[in-house]
Amino acid sequence: MAKSIINGQVITHVVANIIIIMGILMLPALGFSAYYEGSDFYPILYSSLLTLVIGFSLRFITRKSKDAEIKKRDGYLIVTSSWVAMAVFGTLPYLFSSAIPDISFAFFESMSGLTTTGATILDDIESLPHGILFWRSMTQWIGGMGIIVLTIAILPLLGIGGMELFVAEAPGPTKDKIHPRIKETAKRLWFIYLILTITETIILMFCGMNFFDAINHSLTTNSTGGFSTKQDSVAAFNSPLIEAVIMFFMFVAGTNFTLIYFGFKGKFNRFWNNDEFKWYLGAVIGLIIILTPIVFFQTDISFVRAIRDVSFQVVSIITTTGYATADFTLWGPLATFVFFLMLFSGASAGSTSGGIKIVRIVLLMKNGFLEFKKRLHPSAILPVHLNKQTVPPKIIYNLLAFIFLYLFVFTIGALAMTALGETFDVALSSVASSLGNVGPGIAEIGPANTFSEISDPGKWILSFLMLFGRLELFTVALLLTPYYWRRN
Repeated sequence: MAKSIINGQVITHVVANIIIIMGILMLPALGFSAYYEGSDFYPILYSSLLTLVIGFSLRFITRKSKDAEIKKRDGYLIVTSSWVAMAVFGTLPYLFSSAIPDISFAFFESMSGLTTTGATILDDIESLPHGILFWRSMTQWIGGMGIIVLTIAILPLLGIGGMELFVAEAPGPTKDKIHPRIKETAKRLWFIYLILTITETIILMFCGMNFFDAINHSLTTNSTGGFSTKQDSVAAFNSPLIEAVIMFFMFVAGTNFTLIYFGFKGKFNRFWNNDEFKWYLGAVIGLIIILTPIVFFQTDISFVRAIRDVSFQVVSIITTTGYATADFTLWGPLATFVFFLMLFSGASAGSTSGGIKIVRIVLLMKNGFLEFKKRLHPSAILPVHLNKQTVPPKIIYNLLAFIFLYLFVFTIGALAMTALGETFDVALSSVASSLGNVGPGIAEIGPANTFSEISDPGKWILSFLMLFGRLELFTVALLLTPYYWRRN
C-alpha cells in the first residue's frame, strides 16, 4: 500500500488538542452567565461539553501518533485545519443559545472573532446575554495569541510569511531545537499577552468602566480584534480618558511582540533601532497630522475634537482593531479614501495586527527606489537594508510574491462579491477589510453599520478571506495548489 503524502493521524491528533483547548476556554463564560443570571448558561455548558467530548475522542483515536514527527507538509494543513476547527466549534454557543441561530451568520461571527477581524453581523449587541458576549470577546483573545505564536514561532519553520527577518531577534525556535524553543517562546508570549490584558482591564476600571466592559474591551484590544459590548463601540462611553487608554493599548498590540519582549527586559533601545517601529510610529503621527485639518474643515466639530476622533480612528484602523468613536465615512471623500488605503496596511509584523504589515510596505518602497538607482548604475550591487542589515534576496522574492498574491486574492474576492450583487463600494471595502482583518469598511458596512445585509454566500466568501489573510496567505494558498498534494 502506498504511503500517504500527509500524516492524517498526526494532523488529527494536533487538531484534537486545539479543539480540547477551545472547549476548556468556553468555561469562563459560564461564570458571567451565572452571575448575570443569563439564559445562556446551559447552551454554553453543552457547547463546551460537546467540544471536549469530540476533542478527547479524536485524541484517543489518534493517541499512537502523539510522538510522531510532524513534517513541514503536515504543518501547513495543521495550521489551516486548526483555525477552521476553532471557527466551527466557536459557533456552538451562538447556535445553542439562539443568540445567532443562522449557521451562515454564526460562522461569520466566529471566524471574524478568531481571526481578530471584528466585522460583525449583530445589529443589537447589547441584547445578547453576558456569557455569549464574553465568549465573543474570548474568541478574539484566543485568535490574537494564536497569531502571535504562529507568526513568531511557527511560520518561520515553515518558511512562509517572510518572518525569517525576525527569527534572529525573537526568543523563538531554531531548526536544531524546534520543540523546546517553541514551548519556551509560547510561554513568554502568553505571559506578555496576559500581563497587557490584565493591566488594561485594571486601568479601564479606574477610568470608569465596570468590570465586565473592562475585561471584554481588554480582551479585544490586545488581540486588535475590535468586538465591543456596545452597539456604538467605544463611542458609547463618550470618555476621552477611556479612548486614550484603549488607543495606547491598540498601538502596543500593533507593535512587534519581539520588541515588547525586549521592552519588558528593559532593552528599550531595540525600539529606536528598529526600522519598522519607526515607520509605524511615523505613519500614525503623520496620518493624524494630515487628517486632522481635513476633518476639522469638513465637519462642524472643534479642532480638539477633530484631533481626538482622528487619532483614535487612525490607530484603530492601522492596527486593524476596528473600534469606532466616530464614522470616518462622514468626513468627506478624501478622508474616506485615506482610511480605505489603511485597510491594506496593518501595523507591525509579529503583532496581532492584520493587513500587509508595515515592514513589507517599507521593504517594497526601498526595493522600488533601488530599482531607479540600478537603472543609472546597472553594474552596481545595491542590496536592500533593514535595521542596518542586508535583506537576503529570498526575502525580497517572498515579499513580491506575497504582494502579488494579496492583490490577486483581493481582486478575485471583489469580483466575486460584485457578482453576488454587492455595490462597488461594499464589494471593495468588504474584501479589503476581511482580507486585512480590519473590521469596518465603507458605505453600507462602515463603522456605524454591520455586515448583516451581506448575502449568505457573501458571508462565506468573506469568512474564507478572513482566514486567508490571517494565516499570511501562503499557508492556505499552498493547500489549494496541486504541488502540495503531489508526492514529489
